[in-house]
Amino acid sequence: MKILNLLKDAGSEIKKITWPTRNETIKYTLIVIGMSVFVAAVLGFFDLIFVKLMEKFIF
Repeated sequence: MKILNLLKDAGSEIKKITWPTRNETIKYTLIVIGMSVFVAAVLGFFDLIFVKLMEKFIF
């Protein structure tokens, strides 16, 4: 009985969800991809700077 109540409650909660539209999903996906590329570029830039500094001062 507890499992059935749990499944009923989960089903009623899922019905309350407002799912994003197709356009919203595409927009948010592009934002995430863009931010990921930006962060990767910044980290790559800092990595390059640190490697050059290490080569200059340590090696």
